[in-house]
Amino acid sequence: MATIVEFDLPAEEFALYETLEAVPDAEFEVERVVADATSRIVPYVWVRTDDFDALETAFENDPTVSSITALSETDDDRSYRMEWDGPIDLLIHIMTEQQGTITHARGSNETWTLRVLFPERTALSRAHDFARERGFSLDVRSVYQMDDERGGRVGLTEIQHDVLVAAFKAGYFKVPREVSLKEFSEQQGVSHQAMSERIRRGVDTLIEHTLITGEGEGQQDE
Repeated sequence: MATIVEFDLPAEEFALYETLEAVPDAEFEVERVVADATSRIVPYVWVRTDDFDALETAFENDPTVSSITALSETDDDRSYRMEWDGPIDLLIHIMTEQQGTITHARGSNETWTLRVLFPERTALSRAHDFARERGFSLDVRSVYQMDDERGGRVGLTEIQHDVLVAAFKAGYFKVPREVSLKEFSEQQGVSHQAMSERIRRGVDTLIEHTLITGEGEGQQDE
């Protein structure tokens, strides 16, 4: 049965450590990761910081970033497609050897928190053994099966989860809507464009991990 693990990893044992040292207020949210080769991965990343000029200078000087392409931006954050190499042996092993899927990763200047979907519990065990043998300082936060009641939140970040719940309670998803996007954004103290992006990304993630990833895994027709 598919298994989800959430764990923390010290920033110095992962990609972008030098960028995070140079721009300590930067926060990274990885939407998805593609294994491009046996020594390189391609993440799609949203970044929030008060100084994007300093951030992009740091990217140029970071040895773990082999290429980067700016994709889009809101008032508060920007989206990039990156290629990482360097200290990413653990992710490469998880994705290529154990067929794991990185459903979410969030980084700050001290810690990266990752959520990984493994096809079976034994794959998780092998990945954990690999991390221990290579000296990675994993701090496992939780392990649960896809049929746990928490499985409905798989893939959602805390921000996405909170935004979708708040929008639901405010009546944003009612027909007709009880609150407009502009009104809801003002209530939450977030710009109209940023809120639109958060809701869109949250809904996209929720669909991917409940309607697509979960298809055929013990669900019954109602």
